[in-house]
Amino acid sequence: MKKEMRKNILQLRQAMNENEVALKSEIICRHIVRLDLYKEAKTIMAYLPFRNEVDCSDLFSQIWKEGKRLVVPVCESKTISLIPSLLNRMEDTQPGTWVILEPKPECLYPLDAGEIDIVIVPGVAFDPQGNRLGYGGGYYDRFLPRLTSGTPKIAVAFQLQIINSLTPDKFDQPMDMVITEENLYQCPKS
Repeated sequence: MKKEMRKNILQLRQAMNENEVALKSEIICRHIVRLDLYKEAKTIMAYLPFRNEVDCSDLFSQIWKEGKRLVVPVCESKTISLIPSLLNRMEDTQPGTWVILEPKPECLYPLDAGEIDIVIVPGVAFDPQGNRLGYGGGYYDRFLPRLTSGTPKIAVAFQLQIINSLTPDKFDQPMDMVITEENLYQCPKS
């Protein structure tokens, strides 16, 4: 069931053209920078997109312009873990695990998860209650519990990735908020 849902939603997302992805991503980034959570944060973790994910590039520019710290995930495939690393400019990245951009080895600046004020989380699908369907690797589900308790987890997705209801597994980490180009879902605390 999850496998089929993942496949269908990824096909829908992949069918979006470059302009549509750019326009909707820009709207989502604008929603984020208007949040009080964002305004109060000093260290923000976001991701480098691939396969038509919401593109957070506009958000990166804003973070750097405001003197905040940007942290991006680096996939460690041997341990199936994410290493949070500071990123100071896009020129410091290169394709890494699964050809996802990540900091070059000489530009890797690991940071303790406890220093992160907000995490922007990607995924395949979400429901309005904050349940997330990831890519199946469990990287974020292993990483998110390492954050300081109460650190906001904000999912970003296109509206076509929102489904009525997802049944979480026991290791699935719920989101606090899901932001699309059309809606902002405040998720109930579990």
